[in-house]
Amino acid sequence: MSDRFIGVVERRGVGMGAWALVADTGKVYELKNAPETLRQAFIRVEITGQIKKDVMTLAMIGPVLEVESFTVIQ
Repeated sequence: MSDRFIGVVERRGVGMGAWALVADTGKVYELKNAPETLRQAFIRVEITGQIKKDVMTLAMIGPVLEVESFTVIQ
């Protein structure tokens, strides 16, 4: 089941670098399968996706959020 997340996209300089969503709640999610159009720092977005509990990454900046779709919001 998919969930919705709202926040700002950031590029984190951990390891080789990772794209993250800093949610309005303050929680940080590492973006998985983020389309190129989503990989822009400081855009505000609403993402539909799933938290992947069976995935680990080198960046380890937060739970992994697998992106299904997104919308840029103002």
